[in-house]
Amino acid sequence: MSDTHNIDINAVKAYLQELQDSICQSIAREDGKANFAEDQWQREEGGGGRSRVLSNGAVFEQAGVGFSHVMGGKLPPSATAHRPELAGRSFQAMGVSLVFHPHNPYIPTTHCNVRFFVAEKENEVPVWWFGGGFDLTPYYGFEEDCLHWHRIAREACDPFGKDVYPRFKQWCDEYFYLKHRQEPRGIGGLFFDDLNEWDFQTCFRFLQSVGDNFLHAYLPIVQQRKHMDYGERQRQFQLYRRGRYVEFNLVYDRGTLFGLQSGGRTESILMSLPPLVRWEYNWQPEAASPEAQLYDSFLKPRDWR
Repeated sequence: MSDTHNIDINAVKAYLQELQDSICQSIAREDGKANFAEDQWQREEGGGGRSRVLSNGAVFEQAGVGFSHVMGGKLPPSATAHRPELAGRSFQAMGVSLVFHPHNPYIPTTHCNVRFFVAEKENEVPVWWFGGGFDLTPYYGFEEDCLHWHRIAREACDPFGKDVYPRFKQWCDEYFYLKHRQEPRGIGGLFFDDLNEWDFQTCFRFLQSVGDNFLHAYLPIVQQRKHMDYGERQRQFQLYRRGRYVEFNLVYDRGTLFGLQSGGRTESILMSLPPLVRWEYNWQPEAASPEAQLYDSFLKPRDWR
């Protein structure tokens, strides 16, 4: 890790706020009916953010895009679990996190997050790192959607080295995995954390590449699927599969745990959860059905090339 004295926190913050703005504008335009409501909040220990939620739109049942910049005197356990040497340091954390839950079960749910941390201690060099990525959670699988999604993910990574996409794709497959279900949450994408292997500017450019490419990956899928007809069977399966989303976010997600442990704003942290969801005891899909195909063909780590 080099260039630690030349970090530009203000540049990262400005980019993240602009990213929130541009994504909200694009999603509202794509929805065509609803707009985002903004809720600005302050955190008692330091910092705050702005949460934006679009509800009951034409395309999106709920779309949440949050920006936060918080600081505190001591990193919470979720941030030091893999970096025990940072325990006791003060910190600043900022990021944009979003989850989109569409009405149509043929449109996948998606998640994207880009974030930056600085951990500081008197008379010591600050430690910084970036994290984030994006992933896709289809309810009904379409090969061409998965190929497109992963092609854009690969193109976002390729300028930084041909090994970057395979590494962060595998990390995503391993991270978004429900151990108690023994199944992936979706078809993956990119996930990275503790990124400081390049100098600050290169790491920052990579974060921007991930953030800027997200809509290029997602919107064409929305446009392809939003007019497909669906019925009660597809809707019930969507609600059932949304349960997996809830389970992952509440049990495993590092961002959710960090937010709750650091005294963040609960409404903003949990706006990623779907507005409607259902569980059913020991449900199994019918053999050879489109629902079974999701499990058999798509919820398995694959090389989407």
